[in-house]
This record gives sequence, C-alpha cells and structure tokens, in this order.
Amino acid sequence: MNTDKKLIKITFLGTGTSQGIPMIASNDPVCLSNDSKDKRLRSSILISWDDVAYTVDCGLDFRQQMLRENVQFLNGVFFTHHHADHVGGLDDLRPFCYKIGELPIFLNEITLNSLKKRFEYIFDPAYKYPGAPTVVSKIIHKSSFVINGLEVIPIEVFHGKLPITAYRFQDFAYLTDIKYIEDSEKEKLKNLDVLVVDALRIEEHPTHFNLQEALDFVKEIQPQKAYFTHISHKLGFHKEVSMQLPDNVYLAYDGLKITV
Repeated sequence: MNTDKKLIKITFLGTGTSQGIPMIASNDPVCLSNDSKDKRLRSSILISWDDVAYTVDCGLDFRQQMLRENVQFLNGVFFTHHHADHVGGLDDLRPFCYKIGELPIFLNEITLNSLKKRFEYIFDPAYKYPGAPTVVSKIIHKSSFVINGLEVIPIEVFHGKLPITAYRFQDFAYLTDIKYIEDSEKEKLKNLDVLVVDALRIEEHPTHFNLQEALDFVKEIQPQKAYFTHISHKLGFHKEVSMQLPDNVYLAYDGLKITV
C-alpha cells in the first residue's frame, strides 16, 4: 500500500492482568511493593500519529488512564476481545463522543455480539440511553486496511480457544492475551521494529503466554525490540525480572512512552 511512513507514539496506559497490581485482598510481596513500576492498571495502549489518537482496548481503568495522561481527544478504539478488562470502560468514551460525535470502534464479530448484549443501552436503538456514547462499529477481518494514512494489519491469535485480534501498525505490533498463533499469521509479524506481547507469569497458564513462552516467541519473531505486558504479580518484581531479560527485551510499565 502506498502510505508514507509515520512517526508513531505509543503510551502504555496499563500493563497489568485482569485484576491489576496490587490485586484486591492480596498480601503478595509484589502487591505490597512501593516501586511505582510494580503498580499496574489493566492493559491498554494509546497510539497516535500525525494529529490522531486511538486506543487499543478501553478496560476497567480507562477513565483513570485518560485522566492520568491528560488525553484531550480520541479518534476511535481498536478492540482485541470482549473480556471485561479490555472493554469495561466503554461507557467512559462519552466525553470523546461529545466532542466528535460518533466514535469508530474496530472489532471482530464475536466482540461486537458480546458488547451488544453487555451494553444494550449503547447499541440497541430501542434502549439507547440519552447521553450514552455513540459508536459506529467497524467489523474487521484478516485483511489489512488504511486509517488516517496508516496501514493496520489485523492478526488473529488465540486466547485459549477464543479467537481474538492483535494489531500491527506499520512496524509496531501489539499482541495481548495470546496463547497460540497460526504460522500464517506469524508471517504478518516479519521485520518488526517493536513487538509487544503478554507475559503473564512464571508458571504456565492455559490462555496466556508465560515468561518462557513469551521469550521463545520473541526469539522466533526477531523484532528489533520487544516489550512484555499483561503482567500479573506472579511474574515477580519489575526490577528483578528486568535484570534477567535479554538486552532487547523489556518489561513495559504503566505510563511508559515509546516512539516507533
């Protein structure tokens, strides 16, 4: 596609797993840590280029994340899947809708069908609540598309048995909640500058990469740099784990900003 290379800015809005760190009612040492990098909201990123900005997911901490980063405008949301830690902040899109009107959301059909049930007062005209966010759904498949001059490549990965959507924006890819990916989809991850992928914990997990699986995946894909996200307290302290990683692999943390 004939699109000019864009300078992409990424902010890690949250890097925690579904319960965040600290986890409620936990006395785990990581949950009690005073290191700000051990405090993780639910996983999401803000991605911007030129004069536009999108998030990938808007989870249960979305309002807090938008206030922390002083986000004044948003052009849309790319959803990975329908679990609460990735869609629970949908209602808090309202202030952006007040500014621009209909807000585009990009998602697969499974995610849209779930949102229609969970947020009936947003999606069903018969039950539409005055003041609820107004969104326009853009169903995505496996083919790439261009938005605001930037190529976006959807990538199907599996969160356990659930097919979910990862995204490649130019030479940056964001894969969260991954346990398996077909070889044909791996082809979409060649020649990356930056790969973001989940690394939930040390022990294996049925629906997420653990640390070793994430490291093996990075070695296979061979991006220039990789960042791990969707981290639970069972991975360990940020400082200690970071010291054990290869030179081009990093633990992301809330508020981290990178440019690709």
